[in-house]
Amino acid sequence: MSKSVLHTIQSRMNSFSKGQKRIAAYILENYDKAAFMTANKLGKTAQVSESTVVRFATELGYDGYPTMQKALQEIIRGKLTSIQRIQASNDQMTDPDILGTVMQRDMNSIHTAIIQADRAEFNRVVDKLVHAEHIYLLGVRSSSFLAGYLNFYFHLIFKNVTLVQNFSAGEIFEQMLHIGPGDVLVGISFPRYSKMTENAVHFACDRGADVIAITDSQMSPLYQLASASLLVRSDMISMVDSMAAPLSLLNALIVAVGRQKKEEISNTYSDLEKVWSRYNIFGKTEDE
Repeated sequence: MSKSVLHTIQSRMNSFSKGQKRIAAYILENYDKAAFMTANKLGKTAQVSESTVVRFATELGYDGYPTMQKALQEIIRGKLTSIQRIQASNDQMTDPDILGTVMQRDMNSIHTAIIQADRAEFNRVVDKLVHAEHIYLLGVRSSSFLAGYLNFYFHLIFKNVTLVQNFSAGEIFEQMLHIGPGDVLVGISFPRYSKMTENAVHFACDRGADVIAITDSQMSPLYQLASASLLVRSDMISMVDSMAAPLSLLNALIVAVGRQKKEEISNTYSDLEKVWSRYNIFGKTEDE
């Protein structure tokens, strides 16, 4: 329904009450702002009560105002400029306890991810990674550290991992030059979606590689191109993309892959412990 919420409002305008028409008119003209307003603020802006706003959402077929709000957010998440993101987030964050507010939102994001995660698709992704001939990892901008984090642990599990560096578009294609059938590209992208990542995914598909998308929704350009996808929301907090939920998902992915490759991991860490000890990497303990 998220793709048609504005159309639904427009088509049902004549059936709305006087107060509902004011809400509808404001949303149609300012959906980018309405998507991040509380029910109370939207009601005040449209000069109706908060309960009228809640009933309006129910009238449209949603189970509550938050669900309708998320449908509006899905339409615009990938289109907001940085300034719009800051303004939208500031409208939502009125509590002076910034520490508590931000950490609570991160907790809520992880809780939502637990509920919404597709377990069968998660297992498919694990299987594709375990059987890949070569794994390529790509994320740019705020997603780059997620790709780097995945790369750190995957290098301890697999011998066939390449972190695609994103200094320039040309260099990305050079690093992926040998990608092909049997290989897997893990593309990580969240709003605002990077065209650089999308182009790299197109390239991987053209070369016959499997693509695993780690992104936020079915509206993401990566979702349509991928053979498997893990969907998890990133949260907009002012100028920050909160990656608490995506990072938690990656932790689960690393653990799940590790359980499938436990013998290789055991051998790797056994070798590493010898290297660390020989070269005194972490210093001597009191018992040594």
